[in-house]
Amino acid sequence: MKKLLVIVGPTAVGKSELGIKLAKAFDGEIISGDSMQVYKGMDIGTAKVSKEEMQDVPHHLLDFKDPKQPFSVAEFQERCKAVLTTIDDKGKQPIIVGGTGLYIQSVTHSYQFADKPEDVDYRLKLEQLAQNMGHTYVHQMLYEVDPEAAKTIHPNNVRRVIRALEVQHVTGELFSAQQIQEVTRPFIGIGLDLKREQLYDRINQRVDHMIEQGLVSEVKGLMDQGLRDQPSAQAIGYKEIMMYLRGECSLDEAVELLKRNSRRYAKRQLTWFRNKMDIHWFDAGIEEKDVLFSQIKKFVEGNNS
Repeated sequence: MKKLLVIVGPTAVGKSELGIKLAKAFDGEIISGDSMQVYKGMDIGTAKVSKEEMQDVPHHLLDFKDPKQPFSVAEFQERCKAVLTTIDDKGKQPIIVGGTGLYIQSVTHSYQFADKPEDVDYRLKLEQLAQNMGHTYVHQMLYEVDPEAAKTIHPNNVRRVIRALEVQHVTGELFSAQQIQEVTRPFIGIGLDLKREQLYDRINQRVDHMIEQGLVSEVKGLMDQGLRDQPSAQAIGYKEIMMYLRGECSLDEAVELLKRNSRRYAKRQLTWFRNKMDIHWFDAGIEEKDVLFSQIKKFVEGNNS
């Protein structure tokens, strides 16, 4: 069984392109480590790799879920491990590429999803609070009792915020302390990073390109299919354009909000990966791309034994 290659980094840094190059160099197959690219029809806003960009490299865990259906880290873990078994059986090099740290870590570490007791009345109370007072209010409640969990759960992921509060309320245990244990799948962590101004400029350009590609039409089509308040509708790139389509802001305002939220998300991604996983970082801003790839390829060869 070969070590798992894990390619991480902030949005728009070039992870997908690197993953394909490494897959071609090491006879590999790619598993998407992105929580939103699992959804059918959510292509432009998630920067999903196209068939042409794949260059015949097999990709897994893309386009299999209806956007109106929930998708959890536990389901990702289960599906990913099944795919890994298939890749291992073929003698191929498995490569996870993505920016959703919790999902990736659920595969590399013994990440437990033990069933915890529930308190439906307490949950309903929190849901009512979130509705009346806003997402930030219940997220602040979580921060006060479990700051580590609050740092890793976005305020807009209300369902998970409420579940973390519910677990703490019922068991007295911190949600953040019960899950991550030791490494169970040996992996080689490769991180791509850029200087802040370069990264933010690249993010802004990507957003402009998404608009040119037809992001507004993509989001409108999803809304026409009934996408409204589901977790997938809270994805960056979709919630902002939905605000525009509902008449809550202008398109220019939505685009600027999307750029701002993407930049903030990139910052959170970097913080998470630096604190939570053993990653060797490379400067994606090197002008000689062949030099960068040679450095990464040599690093993989030196550690994949």
